[in-house]
Amino acid sequence: MDIPGTGRPGTDIPDFGVPPRLAARMSMAEQYEYLRGRLVSRRTLVTAGAVAGGALVSGCARTARSGSPAPATSAVRGAAVVPFGRHLAFGADPRTQMRISWQVPSAVKKPFVRIGTRPDQLGTRAAAEIRHLHTPGVRGVRPVVEQYYVHAALTGLAPGTTYYYGVGHDGWDPATPGHRATITPFRTAPASPERFVFTAFGDQGVSRAGKASDNALLKQNPAFHLHAGDICYADGNGAGKTSDGYDAREWDRFLTQNDPVARSVPWMVTTGNHDMEAWYSPDGYGGQYARFALPDNGFDPHGSPGVYAFTYGNVGFVALDANDVSYEIPANLGYSGGRQTTWLEQKLKELRAAKDVDFVVVFFHHCAYSTSAHASDGGVRAAWLPLFTRYQVDLVINGHNHVYERTDAVKGGGVGRAVPVGGSTDPTRDGTVYVTAGGGGRDLYGFPSGVRDSYEGHVTRHGAVHSFHWAEGQHNVAETVEWSRVRYTGFSFLRVEAEAGAAPRLKVSALAQSGARIDHFEIRRGG
Repeated sequence: MDIPGTGRPGTDIPDFGVPPRLAARMSMAEQYEYLRGRLVSRRTLVTAGAVAGGALVSGCARTARSGSPAPATSAVRGAAVVPFGRHLAFGADPRTQMRISWQVPSAVKKPFVRIGTRPDQLGTRAAAEIRHLHTPGVRGVRPVVEQYYVHAALTGLAPGTTYYYGVGHDGWDPATPGHRATITPFRTAPASPERFVFTAFGDQGVSRAGKASDNALLKQNPAFHLHAGDICYADGNGAGKTSDGYDAREWDRFLTQNDPVARSVPWMVTTGNHDMEAWYSPDGYGGQYARFALPDNGFDPHGSPGVYAFTYGNVGFVALDANDVSYEIPANLGYSGGRQTTWLEQKLKELRAAKDVDFVVVFFHHCAYSTSAHASDGGVRAAWLPLFTRYQVDLVINGHNHVYERTDAVKGGGVGRAVPVGGSTDPTRDGTVYVTAGGGGRDLYGFPSGVRDSYEGHVTRHGAVHSFHWAEGQHNVAETVEWSRVRYTGFSFLRVEAEAGAAPRLKVSALAQSGARIDHFEIRRGG
């Protein structure tokens, strides 16, 4: 037999993977069932229930996956267990709800959050719950990994208020003198719309560049950050297969890297192809459930944790899981049975009817329009673009391609209105602007041969670009496009400033890690 993920022959090493030729013909759910059967038959090698991974939930988020509950006690004294990897996320109502998450290196007793409106008065104590994630090992390839993620759901907060919090457990209290340096602020959304800034990128990973992206966006003082998927790259292949190379410990490194920003800036993530981790659940999302506590208002409490919506100020945000519709990487193609798309239509209709919502921003991983390495996904176009058109979505943010690329306003598959650097557009008339913001830190891609970068201060002659899109059956179809307006091969992120009032607008900028602006344009409605 072969050692899974290496291609090297093995001898007495147990085969925990689906044979590659078989895996190529199987969905992620089919691979999971095959794998679970093999593991259960080897109970002497893997503890019962370990492969499901999922966890002990007491109401903090959606219904948990089946799996190993967290041990009730720890073999390590609580005083010796130091929390790390803090990360925030809004609940469904950012004005009154916040999810606080963190990690501990071993099981602890009675985890909690202390919170107050002053750093020296953390009088309120809220209980938290532990989600234990067990990753089976493969002898000679990867070790068994036990991870413990802790989550607290805060509700009833006051809008537009700065709170201070500290995380702890029996033996570790953030209110004690030795731990007060860990106390951190966050701010809830305002009660009524006002000016705010958010940032966005995808495809980050663990690296010097990934950390530099964190540092750069923190300087923008964002109210929150959108992460368009491919968060950590613990799954290095991203094909959604059990034969993918995988190291669960990369998440420890990622959450440590991001703690300085995600502990105070809500980190609103969605799901990329590298976030399908086949070991934990039939759809590969058990790991994401364990690590993140996101709004639980998506299409299904058992669906992707990266599908949800929230409204902040005068902007409605919708996060989607494009693995469900991707023709390029079909491991989870059609897993929702169309329910996600039905939910999307209902949510867009609801947001467009909301009197306080001026703009709608949708973010997901796979690109609707891009000319870089992965190009455009025809599955995304077929399933969702008619809805974006019908409900006049203002801005779509993707990752997947590790570059910055921005379209003109796209309508009916072509250019509805040219939007040069510094230009403006009206989605009620012109169509939707699509931004690929995949320069979050992972190794960069490029553009087709002969296609030059064109960005603020370095605008080149605009012309057609020869590219392709993915069709059903993992076929690619050549296309020549006019909509590729701005291209930048470098680490970068989006900065969006939303303004309410009599003349609401979105002021969209793209910034290099240095802070230099590489693109900007405005979105106004009905102006």
